[in-house]
Amino acid sequence: MSSTTPSNPETCPVARALDAVGDRWSLLIVRDAFDGAQRFGDFQRSLGVARNILSDRLRKLVNAGILQTQPASDGSAYQEYVLTDKGKRLFAVVVALRQWGESQLFAPAEARSVLVEKSTGAPIQHMAPQTESGQELLPDDAVVRKPG
Repeated sequence: MSSTTPSNPETCPVARALDAVGDRWSLLIVRDAFDGAQRFGDFQRSLGVARNILSDRLRKLVNAGILQTQPASDGSAYQEYVLTDKGKRLFAVVVALRQWGESQLFAPAEARSVLVEKSTGAPIQHMAPQTESGQELLPDDAVVRKPG
């Protein structure tokens, strides 16, 4: 049973999200899908992951409704994996992880890939949670309300 079904007893949205995409390979597959990878071979070349692991993660992402399969766009016998609307909603998650990695895991002048806006070439602005009035929301300014 998918972790996204209403019968999942987990009440924490973070835990449910991690059930769906919380391992290294799944998130890197989603990242590569945003970068245009669609075929099994594309993912395997980019990630260098074992075929059985890649096959398992692709199946799980399809079952979770994050990716869907479709016939290859070139008319060949291959199938392609494309992000669903649900999968596209992970863009903010991938960007947030990227920005955290840039600020916390790289030296200031260290070479790294950069996410830019396609139409302008300008770097993407830093993402941060905001209050309703548009102020940056810091960890001490928020609390989780648990059900019950």
